[in-house]
Amino acid sequence: MKTRIIWANLATNDIQKTIQFYTALGFKQNGKETSELVSFAFADSNFIINFFTAKRFEWALKGKPVNTETENEIIFSLSADSREEIDLWLEKVKKAGGVIFSEPEDFEVGYTFGFTDPDGHKFNFLYWPGM
Repeated sequence: MKTRIIWANLATNDIQKTIQFYTALGFKQNGKETSELVSFAFADSNFIINFFTAKRFEWALKGKPVNTETENEIIFSLSADSREEIDLWLEKVKKAGGVIFSEPEDFEVGYTFGFTDPDGHKFNFLYWPGM
């Protein structure tokens, strides 16, 4: 047995704003959005992030999600092919309305920056030579 795809499920307060943000970054929707869900494909490795309305997400969790304004849930790392590409992603994220919580910086042999989406979910772009 093996898994074929991994999905992450997060809450969104505004599906249309989520669509605008991730579309502006160049990610493709995974199917058509509904009134409770929009889904995006990340990278070429079958990683999907579903963004559910807060009410639907709470139902799925059987509990309360974290408050992303004051708490952290996870940081998704997205790979880049070069330091220059990191800088291009930085400008794209800013233009799309993302909030930079960690300015570009060297990390060991790599180069990275961190941002939040409109709902406060944290991501970073990372260049790591040989990765």
